[in-house]
Amino acid sequence: KETDGQRYEFQLKGAGRTPFCRGADGRAVLRSSIREFLASEAMHFLGVSTTRALSLIVSDGGTTQRPWYRESLVDGSSGGGSPSLPSLDDPRLAMYPLEKRRQIIAALKNQKRDPDVMIEEPLAITTRVAGSFTRIGHVDLFSRRAEKAALEGRFEGVEYEQLEEILWHAAYREFYDVAYEPFREGEDLEGCVVAMLEGSAEGIAKMVAGWVRVGFAQGNFNGDNCLIAGRTMDYGPFGFMDEYNPLFAKWTGSGEHFGFLNQPTAGLVNYIVLVESALQVFKRGGANDDEIAKNDDKAEELQKRLIERAKTIFEKEVNAVWNVKMGFAPDSDEGPLLWDSLEPLLRDTRADWTLFWRQLSYVAEDFTLDDTSYDKMFDRLVNNNQYSLSSPFHDPLSPEQKKTVIQWIQSWREALRKAAKHEENDNNGITPAERMLKSNPKYTLREWMLVDAYTQAANGNEDIIHELNQLIQNPYADDEKDKSSDSSMEKKYYRRALEDDLTKGGTAFMS
Repeated sequence: KETDGQRYEFQLKGAGRTPFCRGADGRAVLRSSIREFLASEAMHFLGVSTTRALSLIVSDGGTTQRPWYRESLVDGSSGGGSPSLPSLDDPRLAMYPLEKRRQIIAALKNQKRDPDVMIEEPLAITTRVAGSFTRIGHVDLFSRRAEKAALEGRFEGVEYEQLEEILWHAAYREFYDVAYEPFREGEDLEGCVVAMLEGSAEGIAKMVAGWVRVGFAQGNFNGDNCLIAGRTMDYGPFGFMDEYNPLFAKWTGSGEHFGFLNQPTAGLVNYIVLVESALQVFKRGGANDDEIAKNDDKAEELQKRLIERAKTIFEKEVNAVWNVKMGFAPDSDEGPLLWDSLEPLLRDTRADWTLFWRQLSYVAEDFTLDDTSYDKMFDRLVNNNQYSLSSPFHDPLSPEQKKTVIQWIQSWREALRKAAKHEENDNNGITPAERMLKSNPKYTLREWMLVDAYTQAANGNEDIIHELNQLIQNPYADDEKDKSSDSSMEKKYYRRALEDDLTKGGTAFMS
């Protein structure tokens, strides 16, 4: 690319069979292609490292059958609706206390199921673009082959040569300046691998922390779906969160290990796989038992150091997210402490992730640090109307819940005042509100938006695709203050999901 001198790789998603398509037809349907195109672009404008989408082309003629959900048929026809949920006053729940009833309803709502009907869908091809698509799984594959060769006493075969080649290639494509160029001429493989692994830890940690910040769950975050540089990819079973749930994920097969707040841990696990895989290259036998033991000890020492360093980096990046979302400096101690008390509150009040943080940003913007009008701050938080779709809470709060929220607001404001005194000469002139408005997006690409887009597109109407493509390019824009913005976009998209969208197959969850 002439403008920045960087080389880009292209991948065609849905172009047909390849040697790697695992027996399937290699095609992609329009529905999933629209989701990937818009989501990868949305992630870019949200400020989280990602692959990009260069183009989306509908295939001429031809359809394919795919499993889907009766209540979410892409032709817009009715499929029977979502499974109905009991209410808090349902007679069947009368024997349980209120909190237990809430837990039962939440469990029923979060039940996922696989598709129940085969549907005919149009085909499409998406062109993915990235500096590199080198995955942790690539290095893992060659490492496993080398490890097998080592167990068989073969250290000079092609397996170790290929492992070394993939490591040099990964360094060249992703970390040229710090891991390739300084070490290639001198054939310093150890220097190359260590520098690459250090850069990978920083990239993956920053990426997963970014996912938490914007309310994104990748859904299937294993080593095969994790690029070594920390770049979001594989927009398949992903989802942006509506109602807060620490284990949120759209995919029916995600399990708890890929749930929303477990993603930093999953990222660290992927990184550990990368470290173990890369360091296999140094376990290449030796002239005698002492040399073999020395090589193994060296690899173990490097592994321990790199993993301990990564744990610190991951923790630091996640803590920085809690800080900036609440208006503190990234290295403050206040954000993580306040999050500990806020997290159960968000669960209990059924808070919308995006709206809660954006409305909290408006509280920071509208009230001076010295202001103690906490009741008025609560009114601003709920957008002055607990019953509107622009309130962050799915249900009007009980008096006790409202009291607890106001108490938390007070604790947050007191912490901000305390931090302001310490950061007075070290905040670069950035106010808490400015930090929050730049960290808490107003718009994320929620599934109900995407369903509307691909349903209309399947019927030949692409207007919503273009509308969403415009919306996602300014996720932090404030329509109320930006006179050039279209206020109709705010009315349409700055709102919670409808209750039906939180339980319906194909919208609330998918396979």
